[in-house]
Amino acid sequence: MSGVEIDILLLSAKVALAAIAFSLVPAFAVAWLLARRRFAGRALLEGLVALPLVLPPVVTGFALLLLFGARGPLGQLFENLFGLTFAFRWTGAALAAGVMAFPLIVRPIRLSLEAVDQGLEEAAATLGADRMVVFLTVTLPLALPGLLAGAVLGFAKALGEFGATITFVSNIPGETQTLSLAIYALLQSPEGDAAALRLILLSIVLALGAVLASEWVARSLAKRLNDGNP
Repeated sequence: MSGVEIDILLLSAKVALAAIAFSLVPAFAVAWLLARRRFAGRALLEGLVALPLVLPPVVTGFALLLLFGARGPLGQLFENLFGLTFAFRWTGAALAAGVMAFPLIVRPIRLSLEAVDQGLEEAAATLGADRMVVFLTVTLPLALPGLLAGAVLGFAKALGEFGATITFVSNIPGETQTLSLAIYALLQSPEGDAAALRLILLSIVLALGAVLASEWVARSLAKRLNDGNP
């Protein structure tokens, strides 16, 4: 691999990691609401969570541009409060990747929370543990397989995100050009086939590795937790 290709890989990893770091807590909160609460508008929330999976990615990217662009209300808010700019920056690529990966993070966490034996939580509460202690010592450890599986799947999705990213932050080498955008750019050049093929193979290896790692982590943690139960 050339130095440029290594830089693309490192940028892609940075974007994907940032996407997961910012998405994981909101994803867990939404998954917990869907798994544990019945409320008006629950079906609407489920639909909104799944929306990035069914909308054309370019629509999601355009919506992000309207909201988080330089003149967008949220874009101006973040810039004024935190000095954070999204438009045409790697931070915007991370935001787009996080939005597109969000449904894939929420689903395994939700399934994991639904599988938690609430009798164990009630038993801990009857022994005097408050809600936060019950959550940290009972709920979170039991839901950890789904949490990690969602994080790994979301990371894989963020690595391969294309449509929303190129619409929102364009394809800027060294700033927003992740693996998928670099492959697209190379395929537009008659002399870029060899480099594109290397990046395509690398993308396949990374995506497959992430999926296998997700399955392995979920099964290993679930087995460990089951072995620890009487």
